[in-house]
Amino acid sequence: MKSILFGVLLILTITSASRAQGLIKESLSIQSTILGKEVQYSVYLPDGYDRTNRVYPVLYLLHGYGDDETGWTQFGEVEHIADKAITDGTATPMIIAMPDGGVTWYLNTYDGKVKYEDFFIKEFIPYIDKNYRTRDSKQYRAIAGLSMGGYGSLLQATKHPDMFSSCSALSSGVFTDDELMTASKDRWNNLLANLYGKQDLVGKDRLTAHYQENSIINIVNKGSLETLGKVRFYLDCGDKDFLIKGNMALHAAMIDKKLPHEFRVREGVHSWSYWRSALPEVLKFASVSFHQQ
Repeated sequence: MKSILFGVLLILTITSASRAQGLIKESLSIQSTILGKEVQYSVYLPDGYDRTNRVYPVLYLLHGYGDDETGWTQFGEVEHIADKAITDGTATPMIIAMPDGGVTWYLNTYDGKVKYEDFFIKEFIPYIDKNYRTRDSKQYRAIAGLSMGGYGSLLQATKHPDMFSSCSALSSGVFTDDELMTASKDRWNNLLANLYGKQDLVGKDRLTAHYQENSIINIVNKGSLETLGKVRFYLDCGDKDFLIKGNMALHAAMIDKKLPHEFRVREGVHSWSYWRSALPEVLKFASVSFHQQ
């Protein structure tokens, strides 16, 4: 009887030891000179980080509008999903950094009052590289996000293609010019005016120079294939998502540009259940770039 019990305990111990168990640290902070305030972030550290001197690739994972640095940890179940993907061998062990983006859309606003893009590129990434054991080169740095964070990931990747090896954008907040021009007054004033232009603009007046500089579709249309092609792109949006039109327009623009990318339309809406189901593929997609050829 004792030998049977010992055998069962041994099997359980081996099984437990073979299962990756990463660590989440929530709501840490970095002092930003560019933003003039502390910015909180959460970080996932893969199993073994605290026991070795190994250096790791990094995935920057951006939340959506109305969430914060805990969105992916608490609603997205990133720890559980990353642990499973790493254990299954579909994803390489990686650090996942998740900053609080507020409602900035991860860009520099038209009036220069909020420069989140500058913070992210010039302060946050260098901070992660300095304070964690990262592989601090383009090949080992990926970016992804959902909704507002999907837009943010596309913005950073298309404007700074020398920084990232891959970009995965889920249910991205990408709008066509027509959608912007015909958006309700409340939607413009409360959601977009502070980003791209003044309050109460209507019609074509909303297509400001700053909007054009930060429109993902416009960046793809006007950018060079050589430059944009430095990043591998993965797009995923639910067929019943209210943002599907902009995502399909971006897909069409990438086709016209002959820009290699993967595009998925699955059954689903703008929800955490959809994004949780997408995250394993995001981790897999990023890992392809992380692997040495």
